[in-house]
Amino acid sequence: MQFISYENLKKLLFKLDPENAHSLANFALRMVERSSLLQTILTKLFVIKDPILSQEFFGKTFDNPIGLGAGFDKDGDHIETMKALGFGFTEIGTVTPKPQNGNPKPRLFRLIEDNSIQNAMGFNNHGMEAMSAKLKNYSNSTYPIGINIGKNKTTSEEDALGDYEILIKHLGGFGDYIVINISSPNTPGLRNLQNEKFITSLFTMAKSITTKPILLKIAPDMSSEDAIALCKVAVNAGASGIIATNTTIDYSLTPHAKNFGGISGELLKEKSRILFKALGKEFYDKTLLISVGGIDSAKEAYERIKDGASLIQVYTMLIYKGPSLAKDINTGLIELLKKDGYTHISQAIGANCKA
Repeated sequence: MQFISYENLKKLLFKLDPENAHSLANFALRMVERSSLLQTILTKLFVIKDPILSQEFFGKTFDNPIGLGAGFDKDGDHIETMKALGFGFTEIGTVTPKPQNGNPKPRLFRLIEDNSIQNAMGFNNHGMEAMSAKLKNYSNSTYPIGINIGKNKTTSEEDALGDYEILIKHLGGFGDYIVINISSPNTPGLRNLQNEKFITSLFTMAKSITTKPILLKIAPDMSSEDAIALCKVAVNAGASGIIATNTTIDYSLTPHAKNFGGISGELLKEKSRILFKALGKEFYDKTLLISVGGIDSAKEAYERIKDGASLIQVYTMLIYKGPSLAKDINTGLIELLKKDGYTHISQAIGANCKA
């Protein structure tokens, strides 16, 4: 059994170029996606179902609060597989109007000493037409699916609103919520859109063409005051929730960093946690909050929940911890909730904000 442990598999994968290893993992996950037998086996191994973790959002039941963050499943290839691995929901994308190859390689780097990853992928994806064709297969799915959208690299800042309008119109009939991504550091000028004027225009436009919940994902590299002000604008303009945070461009966090791309994983944990705590105090009872950034354990997830998160997302730590990550976090969350005398996760959400 030790021979087939994830730690042994990781040693082999980490000998490969990071993007090649990611492609190999994607291939294996696609095999699972096509096999109901493999999905059944994984479900028995990894799915934790307990009413203490179940919540209702966007008209869907989230069996547990742990979701896959955007960026891993860019083209919606692994939806059933993520369900079988015990994730309570998944977020696919980032998808752009037109297909694009992303930035030049190499663009994905392991910061092994820091349990982190640095990526400069640049929204490589097959585009919204391919995504909508795939999502038609999930029109009756009970599994919660989020769609993360972003502008094409060749679209100017002045024309960016048009890209988001096209995406919302085209994909608004699919999934359970849409995430506006203007916080990736890997598309030139994208983070410049994190301003009150654009946010107001964007959500005003979005709410005029769809009833689908629209969430905003923000970067960790702004002050708490600026983040709160920006999120207030978004919520007042119709945002249904905030996701915090995307990757960081704070390269001072480690001597191993490149001077481009975004850092995720362990190095992001403290920065993401601090900003989320500030957002939680302001918004936990006003809008849905999703915390992402360096979450690697039930203890860390529980703190984010008590800081106001209704849902949690992981990505990088799935690579370092392996396929049992969602199961391990969910199992630990149940223990922590019961230890504190809670009978349902909703009682713990925002507990630190009420103190």
